[in-house]
Amino acid sequence: MTTSTPSSLSEPIVAGVVTALVGFTSSFAVVVAGLRAVGADPVEAASGLLALTVTFGIGTALLCVVYRRPITLAWSTPGAAMLASMGASYHGGWSAAVGAFVVVGLLIVATGLVPALGELIGRIPTPIAQAMLAGVLLTLCLAPMKSLVLEPVLTIPILLVWLAATRWVPRWALPLTLATALLVIAVYLLIHGYDDAGQTSWWPQLAWTTPSFDLSAIVGIAVPLYIVTMASQNVPGVAVLKSFGYETPWRAAMLVTGATTLVSAPFGGHANNLAALSAALAAGEEAGADRSRRWIAGVSGGISYLVLAVLSGTLVTIATIAPAGLLEAVAGLALLMTFANALLGALGHVEYRIPAALTFVTAAAGVTFGGIGAAFWALVVGLIAHFGLRRS
Repeated sequence: MTTSTPSSLSEPIVAGVVTALVGFTSSFAVVVAGLRAVGADPVEAASGLLALTVTFGIGTALLCVVYRRPITLAWSTPGAAMLASMGASYHGGWSAAVGAFVVVGLLIVATGLVPALGELIGRIPTPIAQAMLAGVLLTLCLAPMKSLVLEPVLTIPILLVWLAATRWVPRWALPLTLATALLVIAVYLLIHGYDDAGQTSWWPQLAWTTPSFDLSAIVGIAVPLYIVTMASQNVPGVAVLKSFGYETPWRAAMLVTGATTLVSAPFGGHANNLAALSAALAAGEEAGADRSRRWIAGVSGGISYLVLAVLSGTLVTIATIAPAGLLEAVAGLALLMTFANALLGALGHVEYRIPAALTFVTAAAGVTFGGIGAAFWALVVGLIAHFGLRRS
């Protein structure tokens, strides 16, 4: 019988806290931008951020306690980026977007109950799925350069900190970049003042939205959001855990992430999923030499997310009153590596190169037809091109 020592417990606990800090601070701006792009006002966006963080924090702790494995959950960052890419092309309204989020939750639950659904998603060629992701990420990844042109004095310190931190402390590059951006914004507001017209709240609060189910929103938001979440988060999340010697309880993970998405959707949450990049922080050596205790890192991370959820109202308020484009620039920096990896995966195979290129440019162009957004049509164009050009 092994005896727990303070050091054997402190390592996974600290690793869990770091996982939550890095996961939350590196991508919250993407989530806020995505929710605002599909019609959420500042209060509704803050509610969505709060609901997502609370539900996947609880889901993470639950899975880790039940299965004794470091199974960490997160919000769908690529999915939020897809929403942000829609921008002015989406006219369905916030309640229709919430209805699409509910459908995503149902699809994820169905994936856990019906293995054939997951297999169907797996049949979409990876380069085409990656090309769609790269296309929807492009707009946000351009934000740092756009901000540099519009607000050079405010943007240059953020870019310099990001470059230096990426060189010397890459794990903390995005949290340090966010901290710099918040400091720059604070100084700017102290000098120029601000007026939020009573549209925001510094305190966390939930705002209920009754979902409405619109066909164009379901096809244009729910379907690509589900595919992006599965292909870019859930499948890589399983691979990351497997690389550290842990098997993911697939059905349970899909049921929990689907259920938490359903719970958070009426409050503005778009999608929860298995963590991918941040999962390595809780499952790796940083969580201690004893692999049987690394599940504690997941519990610690889940609890830490509940604490960070308190900041949802404050962060959305700051994003609302900040100079235009500044926090979007941070979001673009956060997604730059994901964009690069997606582009590499899309164009790395010669036989898929033309279909993937067509998928990418369709998504990047923001093509909208019949009220349905570019992400869906990018998949359609890519799959048609793939099957049309494929040689027997």
